[in-house]
Amino acid sequence: MSDKATSTQDGLDQDQAPSFRIQRVYLKDLSLEQPNAPEILLIPKEPQVQVEIDIAVTRLSDGLFEVSVIGTVTARIEGKVLFLIEANQTGIFEFANIPPEQIDPMLGIACPTILYPYLRSNIADTISRAGFQPIHLNEVNFHGMYEHRLMQAQQAGAGSEDSSAEESKIILPN
Repeated sequence: MSDKATSTQDGLDQDQAPSFRIQRVYLKDLSLEQPNAPEILLIPKEPQVQVEIDIAVTRLSDGLFEVSVIGTVTARIEGKVLFLIEANQTGIFEFANIPPEQIDPMLGIACPTILYPYLRSNIADTISRAGFQPIHLNEVNFHGMYEHRLMQAQQAGAGSEDSSAEESKIILPN
């Protein structure tokens, strides 16, 4: 009889145990533009490269979220766009029995950290397939990005008018 009680108790504990699961990781959107080709391809100069990284989160249902890491790479020569790549690497993540105050940091730090290597690979591959030297994106401190967003939200809540979506993006150095 005590065995039944123990196994029932274990079943309840497993149902109440916190869990985090990756449902799916996928490339939601990818675009490449070379608006000034072929003329710009004949200019023998090193391009100036700008990289922007952003995060978007969408609640799909209770405990189910879609998290996207969006990367934009723009290369310019003499002020003209050589190429522009935009990629949206996305994942669906499931949270169960996790306290609400812990879900937001996981969405802003853990999930993007899981997705970012896929984004880096897809961008490098696309640049290479477009005929250019691949650009390997630097590591991103998603914890720092999350803290920066929290600070912006606090300032916006205090009446600051300086916050905008553009400010929350990370712009990586060349």
